Amino acid sequence: MRIPVFFATLAGLVLTGCLPLSIYYREGVSVSRLERDTLNCEVSALKAAPVANQTIVEPPRWVAPRQVCDGNGVCHTQPGYFIPGETYIVDVNRSLRKKVEQQCMADKNYTPVKIPACSEGIKRAAPARATSTLPALSPQSCVIRYEGGSYQIVNKS
Repeated sequence: MRIPVFFATLAGLVLTGCLPLSIYYREGVSVSRLERDTLNCEVSALKAAPVANQTIVEPPRWVAPRQVCDGNGVCHTQPGYFIPGETYIVDVNRSLRKKVEQQCMADKNYTPVKIPACSEGIKRAAPARATSTLPALSPQSCVIRYEGGSYQIVNKS
């Protein structure tokens, strides 16, 4: 039951725009150019470090028998049992692929940045307009997210 609650909470945060925007950044570059460069670097990284899934099987765990007593001193032994090991898949090239992508973007003079979400007051005050060219960033910069993945970078005063 915890997993659906976690994903529902995460989805709510993303939809309301509470999470920071993590993007590659280079002042003055158009958002369309940024997206094109990012896609090209992702494809290059995928070619250099392709998906290499490995199945991991954890061993089962043994839970030893234990004695359980009630308030009247009547005791019984619960038998031991095995908890089966989990099986999951790991892409062993994932971190390498991310490093290759980051190096590719650095070669194009981009820097990874996280821009915090704007407050509700700033969202209400700013005219709704998606960013088309990456502006100069300052410590006061924040982001407003829109449906469809577009965003507006605002330099609050």
